[in-house]
Amino acid sequence: MSLLSTVKMSQLPHKVPDSRSWMKNWPSGVPFSIKYPRIPLYELLRNSARKYPSKTAIVFYGSEISYNELDRRTDAFASALHRMGVRKDDRVALFLPNIPQFVISFYGALKAGAIVTTMSPLREGAELGYELLDSGAETLIALDILFEDIQDVVKTSKLKNTIITNVGDYLPLLQRILAPRRGIKSKKFSNTDNFSDLLLNNEPKLPQINIDPINDTAIIQYTGGTTGKPKGAMLTHYNLVVNAIQVDRWVRGWGFSKKLRERILPSTICVIPFFHIYGLTAALNHGIFSGSKLILIPRFDVDAILKAIKKHRPSEFPAIPRFYSALLDHPDIDKFDFKFFQHCISGASSLPEDVFQRFKKITREEIIEGYGLTEAGPVVLCNPVDPKLRKIGSVGLPYPDTDSRIVDLEMGEFELAPREEGELEIRGPQVMKGYWNKPEETERTFHNGWLRTGDIAFMDEDGYFYIVDRKIDTIIRSGFRVIPIEVEKTLLSHPSVLEAAVVGIPDPYRCTTDVKAFVVLKKDAKNYVTESDLIKFCQERIERFKVPGKIEFREDLPKNSIGKVWRRLLREESTQMMANI
Repeated sequence: MSLLSTVKMSQLPHKVPDSRSWMKNWPSGVPFSIKYPRIPLYELLRNSARKYPSKTAIVFYGSEISYNELDRRTDAFASALHRMGVRKDDRVALFLPNIPQFVISFYGALKAGAIVTTMSPLREGAELGYELLDSGAETLIALDILFEDIQDVVKTSKLKNTIITNVGDYLPLLQRILAPRRGIKSKKFSNTDNFSDLLLNNEPKLPQINIDPINDTAIIQYTGGTTGKPKGAMLTHYNLVVNAIQVDRWVRGWGFSKKLRERILPSTICVIPFFHIYGLTAALNHGIFSGSKLILIPRFDVDAILKAIKKHRPSEFPAIPRFYSALLDHPDIDKFDFKFFQHCISGASSLPEDVFQRFKKITREEIIEGYGLTEAGPVVLCNPVDPKLRKIGSVGLPYPDTDSRIVDLEMGEFELAPREEGELEIRGPQVMKGYWNKPEETERTFHNGWLRTGDIAFMDEDGYFYIVDRKIDTIIRSGFRVIPIEVEKTLLSHPSVLEAAVVGIPDPYRCTTDVKAFVVLKKDAKNYVTESDLIKFCQERIERFKVPGKIEFREDLPKNSIGKVWRRLLREESTQMMANI
C-alpha cells in the first residue's frame, strides 16, 4: 500500500466494526457515526455568526466582541494579509497568548488561504528558530513583549512580514487608560506593522480563495518535543472541523434533545493555551462551533480563573491536571459555586485519582478525562459524560468514527487481547495527513492505515482504554522492561515527594541502562529526606529491577506549555553529564 493511499484512508470516515467491545457501553444520545460537513475551518465562525450574530463570542477582562463583529474583523484581517502579499498555502506564524488578537489572526489567516503555525512562548529560542525555519513562515504575528525576546531568532528566519500587537489594545477603555501605569506599554519596533492599524485600514472584504477542506492543510502544529525533536503535524481543515464536532457531540450529545442543545449555549473558560492543539480544538474551535462565550485568560492565574468563574458562571472548563490541582490548593476554593459547570475536561497528562476525588468533594463536579495527540487534532478517546459510564483511571472510549486497537510492541502486527499491554493505534477522520517536510517520519508513523501513537496502553473487557506510558520512554534494564510512570507513581506516593520524573541513562559498567529519578521534595521535607530513604521506599513497593539506581533532587522539573515533564531534556542532561566525567 502506498503512503498516499494510507494517508487518505486515515483521513476519511470509515465504518467502525460493530463487534468493538466499547459499543455495548456507548453513551446514550451520542451518535456512533456523524456526517461531517466538508467545509473550511473558518466556516465554523461564519456559521455561528449567522446563527448568533449579537451573542458574545469573546470576553477579555470586561471587553466583549460579538460573533458578528468577530467574523467581520477576521474578514478585515484576511484582507490585510492578502494586501501584504500572503497567498494560498503561505505559512503564517502566531506568537500570541489567549488574547482576542489570536482568535482574529487565526481565522483571518485561514480566510486568506494561509497555513497557520503556532509558537509557544514557553519554548526556548533555538526551538522557536527551528519551527520558524522548518515551517517556512514568511509572516509573523506577535505580542510586543514576546517579540522583544526573539530578535536573534527573527534575524535568521525568512520572514517578510511582521505584525506586532499589544495586550492593552483589547482591554476596556478604563483599563486601557490605566495600562501604562501598570507597566502595560506598547513597544515599537522598526520594519513591523501594527495589528490595530491593519484592521482599521482594511475593509472586511475576503479575497477569493478556493479551499479544498479534505486535502488543504489548515495548520502545521508542532509536537510537544518532550520525547524528541518537534515535528510539524499537517492537519487539514476537515481534520479540525471533524474534531470540533466530535468534541461537541460527545460532551453535549448525552442527555440533550436537539432543541435543548440549540437553546443552551455554553460559555468556556479559555486558559488552556490556544497555541497548543488541545486548547485550539477543545476550547477555541469547539467553542466557536457551539456558539460559546469564550472567556479568555492569557496566562494561568488561579485568582483570575476563580474571578472569571464567579462572574461568568461558565459551563465548560477544558484544562490539564496541574490546573485543577492548583485550583484545589487555593485557600478560598470552598467559597466558590461550581454548580453551573456542565463539563470539566482533563487531558494532556494523566489525571491523579486524588485530584479527581478532591475536585468532586469540593465542587460536586466530576472531571472527565480524555486522551489525544497532536497528530489526531488531538482528541480520540474520552470518558462518557454520563457518570454511570465513567471509569476512574481510564481515558475512556473512542470518539464517533474513531477506531482504536492495541498491538504487540515488537512488530505491531497482532491485535492484543483485553488487559494485554501494547502500542495504541488509531484511525479516524481527525487524523493528520502527515508530517511537514518529513515523508520518512510520516511513513514510519502510519501502518496499514493506522496511526501509531507511540503510547503503551491496554484496553479492558468493556472497551475502555488505559495509558501506561510513552513507548519511547520505556527503559530496558538488564533485559527487563521498566515503565517510567510506574516508578514515578511509587515515588509520588511518598508523603514528602511533590514531583517525580524517571528516565533511562547509560550504565557503561554493566552494559545496560540504569533507572534515574528526578525528584522535587515538598518544602518541609528538604532537610531530612535522603536519596537512600527514597530508594528504600521503592524497594519495599516495586520489583528490584525497577528501583532507581540514582535519585537527583531538583527545585523544579522542566515542563512544556501544558505541564508535561520534558523527560527528553532530563535524559540529555544526564547523558551529557556522564560524558563529561
